[in-house]
Amino acid sequence: MNQTGAVLGEQTIRKVKWRILPFLFLLYIIAYLDRVNLGYAALDMNKALAISSQTFGLISGIFFIGYFLFEIPSNMILHRIGARVWIARIMITWGIVVILTGWVQNATHLYILRFLLGLAEAGFFPGVILYITYWFRAKEQARAVAFLMTALAASNIIGAPLSTWIMTYIDWAGLAGWRWMFIIEGVPAIIFGVVAFTYMTDRPEQAKWLTAEEKAWLVAELKREHEEKIRRKQYTTREVLTNGRVWHLAFIYFALVIGLYGIGFWMPSIIKSFPANYTNLQVGMLSMIPYVFAGLAMVGWARRSDRTGERKLHAALPPVLGGLALIACGMSSQPILSVALMAVATAGIYSFFGPFWALPALFLSEGAAAIGIALINSIGNLGGFVGPYVVGSLNEATGKTEAGLFFLAGCVLASAVLVLLLRQKTIEAGRQKNTDFKKSSHF
Repeated sequence: MNQTGAVLGEQTIRKVKWRILPFLFLLYIIAYLDRVNLGYAALDMNKALAISSQTFGLISGIFFIGYFLFEIPSNMILHRIGARVWIARIMITWGIVVILTGWVQNATHLYILRFLLGLAEAGFFPGVILYITYWFRAKEQARAVAFLMTALAASNIIGAPLSTWIMTYIDWAGLAGWRWMFIIEGVPAIIFGVVAFTYMTDRPEQAKWLTAEEKAWLVAELKREHEEKIRRKQYTTREVLTNGRVWHLAFIYFALVIGLYGIGFWMPSIIKSFPANYTNLQVGMLSMIPYVFAGLAMVGWARRSDRTGERKLHAALPPVLGGLALIACGMSSQPILSVALMAVATAGIYSFFGPFWALPALFLSEGAAAIGIALINSIGNLGGFVGPYVVGSLNEATGKTEAGLFFLAGCVLASAVLVLLLRQKTIEAGRQKNTDFKKSSHF
């Protein structure tokens, strides 16, 4: 690439990043908060509705059953009709369900609404990942995804104190604070669903905010990568659904997600159980700390993965750190040390995402990626059912949190082992012909 082309490329990518990523980041903050705020509500809701630990674990996890059932069809629809319309539909419907959760009267109502929330939100995350592949080349995708995934940390950094503050100080019209938390936090999804419909651009070809030269450069670059993938292998829908590498990635993600949501839903309750007798607001502030470390770690680690072009070890090493920290946390009896170890564990789990989600796009062409990413995410997110439910069952059976933490640690460590078992098959996209990577990516 000549100097003029390099300057044009850098200018275009910078413009795309600032247009696309901050908005997706904001949407994902809203999505994840509406998914896990149940964990903060549980501090008061479980007692008010007489919900046991095991029942709460099942309520937390049933979201992912609905999510699983509609994940692949949702992503196929998005690929066909465009992200602008479909993401708007997803956000508006999930916002309505979250608001309705503020009026539940028993566990059965929660089962129904959490299942419907999974149906409504299905396709959002894999759709956003797919959308990123429409706008970014393979070598930029890990950082783009990592930036997006920092929304997981940001949603907890914002949501932990916000949710517990609402629960503590808002009791309008005779409704408990935890009910207002759902009502208030469901509204942004509806508002930004409408905004997404007007703000998002489906494809680079339609981007009026790019100059003609920038648009032509980006379209040509993405077309070149797409054609290279097709020359290597053009997958049919059936081939994607039966592809061994896709399923291997799905099982890796399944094991990791068990740890992700096991921590996400239970961390407030675990901190609340410390002998220090923290208030709800103090629990929210302490719950925020691990996610600050996680956000910083995942961005730095993804940058390193993109800089070296190496994906496998970058996806494997963080879960090892996270699993060991969870084991140590289960053995600790000191509240401050336990929070510090949760911070290490959360940072390890979150640092996995950037390198991991760069893997599917290395060997799947655009249409196949829509199905493959959805399959990986839908199977993986079943771990979101397993993690909270098993932790709740173990907590109820033993009366302690240690067994649940050890279970989560084992699953996170298993994900690292599965990454290391990936075959060392070279993926063409792992090394760009323009030598932007220092090393080739292997799979």
